[in-house]
Amino acid sequence: MAARRGWLLLWLALPALAAAPVPDAFNWHLPRGFPTPYVPADNPMSVAKVELGRRLFHDPQLSLTGRYACASCHDPARAYSDGRALAVGATGQTLPRNALPLVNVVYNLAFGWQTPGLTSLEAQMRQPLFNRHPVEIGLAGREAALLAYLAADAQYRRQFAQAFGAPATVARMIQAIAAFERTLIGGRSPFDAYVFAGDHQALSAVAKQGMALFFSARLGCAGCHFGINFAGNWRDSQGATGPAVFADDGLGIGAVRVPTLRNLALTAPYMHDGRYASLDEVLDHYQRVGHLPDSGHGGARDPRLRPFILGGAERQALKAFLLSLTDAPPAAP
Repeated sequence: MAARRGWLLLWLALPALAAAPVPDAFNWHLPRGFPTPYVPADNPMSVAKVELGRRLFHDPQLSLTGRYACASCHDPARAYSDGRALAVGATGQTLPRNALPLVNVVYNLAFGWQTPGLTSLEAQMRQPLFNRHPVEIGLAGREAALLAYLAADAQYRRQFAQAFGAPATVARMIQAIAAFERTLIGGRSPFDAYVFAGDHQALSAVAKQGMALFFSARLGCAGCHFGINFAGNWRDSQGATGPAVFADDGLGIGAVRVPTLRNLALTAPYMHDGRYASLDEVLDHYQRVGHLPDSGHGGARDPRLRPFILGGAERQALKAFLLSLTDAPPAAP
């Protein structure tokens, strides 16, 4: 009888045992309305991998000088951008582009300002790690020294064993940092509270007027800035919505990526080269470019840009809406 009771108790417990979480299983804690991100099959998420990637992301010892980390260009307080017009590498060399923010980068279809062929965080990361002209992190030629440093650190040895069941390699280091970057998801802006949480008080009346302007055919902002990230097409666990959106921004360098409009209050200066310090300057630019002739062949104006003139009250409304896309408090892992 006691044996039968034991089997009965075990049978009743089986569903609970089956539902028990795997100790290192990764659970997304997504903002309301956000889709589950796409994760490449050869780099599955795990808690151990994310924590290893977090440490590597902030470790200056990865750099040539020992004083520069990924976080040096991607500050959490600035939505993982850096506040400079042009990014600066480990040796002090100026890079040709502004540092893109990393919040919600997991939803991107492509990475970098002018590199549509870079379609994974793992592939993108090889650029800052190994670039020589200019140097960013400066890992090229130093791989053996870096692996020796990681192998000599007891905590790193333990973390690589937990995350990969194997010692450190450059490829595993890249996978860990990419896994960490995929967790940098922000969706706690007033706009999100209004749209996804139904909080009608989250946006002011002025910001709602600006929202109507943003999505209007007259301005056409949403023709390039759409999707969950206000940055064109995106990719999630269900697949991609289409090719990554690149556009001619009227600055004479050809097509550049359509950057996210989220966290604009934290990510100035703006444009690929950080030439504009304020949203007013950006709006002045697009108001000016919108009236240039359209050659139809990638000339003076991207045909998606509409000619418009904003009145003073309209400009304030549009700015209020754009700033409502900023997470509060600042986005964090």
